[in-house]
Amino acid sequence: MTPDIGTKTIMIVDDDPAMRAALSESLRQLGHATLTTSNGEDALVLLKRREREDPIAAIITDMNMPGMNGMTLFREVKKDLPQMPVIMMSAFGTIETAVVAIKSGVFDYLVKPFKQEALETLIRRALSAPKKHTSDEQRPEPLSASKERTFLAQDPAMCKVLKMAKVAAASQTTILIEAESGTGKELLARYIHEHSPRVHRPFIAINCAAVPEGLLESELFGYETGAFTGAVSKKPGRFELAHNGTLLLDEVGEMHLSLQAKLLRVLQEREVDLLGSKEPISLDIRVIATTNRPLLEEVKAGRFREDLYYRLNVFPLQLPPLRHRLSDIPLLVQHFLQEGARKNRKPAHSVSPEALSLLTAQEWRGNVRELENVIERAVILAEEGTVTPEHLLFPGSTPTRTERTSTDGLTVWEAERNLILETLEQYGGNRTHAARALGISIRTLRNKIREYRQTDSHLVIACGKTTDSI
Repeated sequence: MTPDIGTKTIMIVDDDPAMRAALSESLRQLGHATLTTSNGEDALVLLKRREREDPIAAIITDMNMPGMNGMTLFREVKKDLPQMPVIMMSAFGTIETAVVAIKSGVFDYLVKPFKQEALETLIRRALSAPKKHTSDEQRPEPLSASKERTFLAQDPAMCKVLKMAKVAAASQTTILIEAESGTGKELLARYIHEHSPRVHRPFIAINCAAVPEGLLESELFGYETGAFTGAVSKKPGRFELAHNGTLLLDEVGEMHLSLQAKLLRVLQEREVDLLGSKEPISLDIRVIATTNRPLLEEVKAGRFREDLYYRLNVFPLQLPPLRHRLSDIPLLVQHFLQEGARKNRKPAHSVSPEALSLLTAQEWRGNVRELENVIERAVILAEEGTVTPEHLLFPGSTPTRTERTSTDGLTVWEAERNLILETLEQYGGNRTHAARALGISIRTLRNKIREYRQTDSHLVIACGKTTDSI
């Protein structure tokens, strides 16, 4: 439940009288009092005067003002009032200035013009954020990316990334997200789309690593009827489908060099040629690319075009790995516990302190995806509802058949085997997909299958299409 923050006094600092009046009216409609001034120097005087009798709860300041600008005002305020939430706004500030502001500790950033709903949400967050008595930084509250999938974060570094992503979302710039597998790159891309002016337009995603090289070109660019044998009807590509919206190029580092040249042309010209077409199609799209490889290293190795790299890397974002945001683990564990219980209809409602300590100590090379898989497996095993250390099966671990019996009468080894075999069957024997769902490597899955066949020569294991072999 959102806390009742009551009536607060908010200072507005802007050299534009019309903006001061509009903001004052908007804040009054939200139930708050306002104090306005046209410059930073007067703002500091008023702030000190009101410090004892009726303290200011938050400051909204323009970035570009004559004399003392917004950033200078922010720095002066923080000297005496380190916990004061300062919200920056600008109609002509660049993305770079917004990023600098957030990295410096500005609570958040508004790009003019903004909607009443955006102002209300931001003010409520600023006024309800918990205060810290031992640090100059406010403790960020959990942020979410969508109503359907939650981007839970309270780690300061992670929250800064989300704030920068929201700033970038207001622009039309191309964004490159670099991060390890399992950190939530696609989720961040959707977060950007949902905070952009294109939110009601299409969000189209394509995984460049999942589509075979021979099909990726037609999937991206589309084709006309008769463009090649089997092209019996026109097919729009992902670029065309994303017109007026957002296109996510997931794992763009996996794209073959020959296609990289065509992608570069589309990004430069903002038009796409369908295979077999004589006329290009104009595009209005925002492009977000993700990669789990350091693309600059790929450029140096000759596997990625340098010109394409700089075309994509206009606004870079880097998601921290889970092992660098340990304060988020309890939050994520509780969320995945509830989701796993709901999905599997199990009574999982808590995690023991010993289990949570073990989870926090892990390396999490598979990041949030690996944690989610570990918790779901634990939910299946924890019949009594409390996850304890013996319910935690980590990738690469090999429990023995003499291990402690689980609550449903199976040993942990047997429960693990059943889970792996059921997952294989669920994915039609495709070991690549099954391993990804289980949060383990292909090699570990192969070893498990070999182990199960050795212990039961009559065991039949589904084998679907896959690029690896046992």
